[in-house]
Amino acid sequence: MESQDASDEPGVHRGFICASFNQDTTSLSVGTKTGYRLFSVTAVDKLDCIHEGVECPDVYIVERLFSSSLVVVVSLSMPRRMNVYHFKKGTEICNYSYSNNILSVRLNRQRLVVCLEESIYIHNIKDMKLLKTLLNTPTNPSGLCALSVNHTNSYLAYPGSATIGEITVYDANSLSTVTLIQAHDSPLAALTFNSSGSKLASASEKGTVIRVFSVPEGQRLFEFRRGMKRYVSISSLSFSADAQFLCASSNTETVHIFKLEQHSPSREEESPTWSAYVGKMFTAASTYLPAQVSDMMHQDRAFATVRLNMFGLKNICALATIQKLPRLLVASSDGYLYIYNVDPQDGGECVLVQKHRLFDFSEEQVEQKEEENPEDVPPQPASQSYAATVALPSTPPSSTTLMGYSEDGGAQKGEVIPEHEFAEGPVCLDDENEFPPVGNQSN
Repeated sequence: MESQDASDEPGVHRGFICASFNQDTTSLSVGTKTGYRLFSVTAVDKLDCIHEGVECPDVYIVERLFSSSLVVVVSLSMPRRMNVYHFKKGTEICNYSYSNNILSVRLNRQRLVVCLEESIYIHNIKDMKLLKTLLNTPTNPSGLCALSVNHTNSYLAYPGSATIGEITVYDANSLSTVTLIQAHDSPLAALTFNSSGSKLASASEKGTVIRVFSVPEGQRLFEFRRGMKRYVSISSLSFSADAQFLCASSNTETVHIFKLEQHSPSREEESPTWSAYVGKMFTAASTYLPAQVSDMMHQDRAFATVRLNMFGLKNICALATIQKLPRLLVASSDGYLYIYNVDPQDGGECVLVQKHRLFDFSEEQVEQKEEENPEDVPPQPASQSYAATVALPSTPPSSTTLMGYSEDGGAQKGEVIPEHEFAEGPVCLDDENEFPPVGNQSN
């Protein structure tokens, strides 16, 4: 997608810049023109705003670590600087500056990963030290990468090529390459791990086929066909917590939910049907057909779908269990969060059960007034940050090198940073006092 001014996109809320779900889909983070907001998504009927940050405006990346008080923020005004905050205490934990614009940030209980266009930085989240810099990675203008939520393996996936859909799987704990996966013929557009890090889903820029691979083996487990009529831009992929379902959203009006199940031939033999008979005939015939046709015949279709009331707007989707029932969450750049019921047995068309505003009505009136009296608009990054992060494209930022940047692609820690005494083992996040422990700053 070519960069264009957000005002040219009808239906986009003018205060909205980005959105992302946290690692267990209990929280939604929204970057806005005035800062960022954190919402609790543990109930259907209400959407509680648990924090509104105004430390910096025009936030195009905001990532929360599970349900802890740690939040990572990147602003359009300083796109090369990452700020890490303890939002409940209102303090900055640290900040890092990089040699180029930050395109995405991923984190789990052990690692924090910062992705630039041609390099990736891996930090130890317990003390924020830089552990590894992957330089000269294939050009990645959207900052596409995925980090396993499971900190015991901390697998990191990113494009292994700028021209084909090759995936590099890297172990961010042992700091070594695990495997290379030849996933698609076209460049990658989306990546995501399941919660345990044992499965990796991918989609290419064509957006017609979604594949699921085993990790660390890299073997293809499932192949789903999103559509055949047109190429689309996949904006997000997300597994359910039990990895039984995978949802995919795009720039079309349809969200697809696929079911990860192995078809048992024994059941078909026990109860033969006309469809089973025809299926066997197609399977036998596929042996003599070209590879592309044969692959298409073995691809599963969507188990369930959602028809959005919008077309062409960027959005992110996630599968979650809310109040003991499976739900599909869709956060859209129109400024709304949509919640749908999912039938785990029969699938089919999902039912919209709730629609929540991400902005107050008074704010929308202010935005309309600003639109009538436009002023200077702050710059936005030239590349759209992926990741389950939805960023609205606009004017590229200044490429002026800021003070303190090293020329070798390294990251430099900010000077004014509180001292910390981080836990020795994996961080426990159930209690806000346990992470991150911010000490007093020494003058």
